[in-house]
Amino acid sequence: MDKYKIDGHKLNYHLSRVTRWFNGETIYPIYMELSPSGMCNHRCTFCALDFMGYKKRFLDTDCMLERLIEMGKLGLKSVMFGGEGEPLLHRDIGLLTKTAKDSGIDTAFTTNGVFLDEEKSENILPYCEWIKVSINAGTAANYAKIHRTKPTDFEKVIANLRSAVKHRNSIKSSCVLGMQILLLPENRHEIKILAEIAADIGMDYLIVKPFSQHPASKSSRYQDVRYDDAETLCQELTACNTGSFRVIVRTNTMARWNEKKHGYSRCRALPFWSYIDSAGNVWGCSMYLNDDRFLYGNINHNSFQKIWEGDKRRLSLDWLERQFNANSCRINCRMDKINQYLSDLKNPPRHINFI
Repeated sequence: MDKYKIDGHKLNYHLSRVTRWFNGETIYPIYMELSPSGMCNHRCTFCALDFMGYKKRFLDTDCMLERLIEMGKLGLKSVMFGGEGEPLLHRDIGLLTKTAKDSGIDTAFTTNGVFLDEEKSENILPYCEWIKVSINAGTAANYAKIHRTKPTDFEKVIANLRSAVKHRNSIKSSCVLGMQILLLPENRHEIKILAEIAADIGMDYLIVKPFSQHPASKSSRYQDVRYDDAETLCQELTACNTGSFRVIVRTNTMARWNEKKHGYSRCRALPFWSYIDSAGNVWGCSMYLNDDRFLYGNINHNSFQKIWEGDKRRLSLDWLERQFNANSCRINCRMDKINQYLSDLKNPPRHINFI
């Protein structure tokens, strides 16, 4: 049971904002991804954003604090710290997390977990809704090959997560702690091992997700991978579930990857989310980083409100609606299921009153 709806979407719980969008009003995003750091300590074989170059750059703390307070007032509901680098490398990540939470914004992290030591846990965990660690093997040797790092990082991450569980329980936090593994030919045989480790150290879940080829990625190593045995894998991992731990195999998303096509031609999800990279650039879509047609502005130069209501964003959305074909997009992008939902709203079937 996926009680977090990780393999679905939750836009249907924000109907007032959907209604305003449907009526043509300007709305502010519900969700945002922030990239505090351009650097990363790993060079994973599957990295979608390798084309960004792992630059040594960080969001300016003072500017970001100001923008978080502003965005909270504008109606931003959540921020996920992740992006093109490792978010925990930002020296002020604890302050950014607390400020976001104090501004009424729910916070979360996607991280490789190497730097999630006791101090980092104490600084961010009390203010987080969830922390998800990307760990893509069940043994240190295989982890080192896939993450292209030292085998000792595997044990360090496990130790950090065990400590994070202990800290969470001691402060009675509701923060959900989980792992995520990208299903690859090299790690299929180790997923059960990882699930058993996750359950043993007190994780709330392990997500098993499919690969998704980024069109701009330097690597095409996994572009032909298929997930025909997803249901079998799901059944194999059922035995790992307990009263407090679940393995969530994203079978719906795997099926979509196998189909290699979208169920819509127009991307309509961009008003509901945004992405800020480690240089402070505000993008309409994280798949098109470095494509100026999706660049709205920079928070170091303008307020978020001015950027969001500015001409560059308006022209971008106009072009998107008139000329852009979503079939050129990445299969299983983060907004895929939201786009399907919005497409259904815009193109209802016959007999909708027969509910």
